[in-house]
Amino acid sequence: ESVRTALMLADEAPADTSELEKRLAADPKDHAAPLELAKAQAGHGEMKAAVDNLLTIIQADREWNDGAARQQLITVFDAAGANSEIAKQGRRRLSSILFS
Repeated sequence: ESVRTALMLADEAPADTSELEKRLAADPKDHAAPLELAKAQAGHGEMKAAVDNLLTIIQADREWNDGAARQQLITVFDAAGANSEIAKQGRRRLSSILFS
């Protein structure tokens, strides 16, 4: 299942993320930019960076866009592998954000 999810992310990932990075730098409150950047990063195998971006959104606004960041975070965890260090650390950080 994780391989299938990783392949789906890779298939959807844009090759160039520079525009997304510019948008993020220009407006840190634009949650759509880090969400799209996280999708691209996950598609390129940069799971830790993707998790970092998604957790930043969740920390700023847990319910933004009907929980889109949390949904994408679950997808990234699936792609990384449920028992991977990325998923374990990400879940701990998510719990810390949600229960603090």
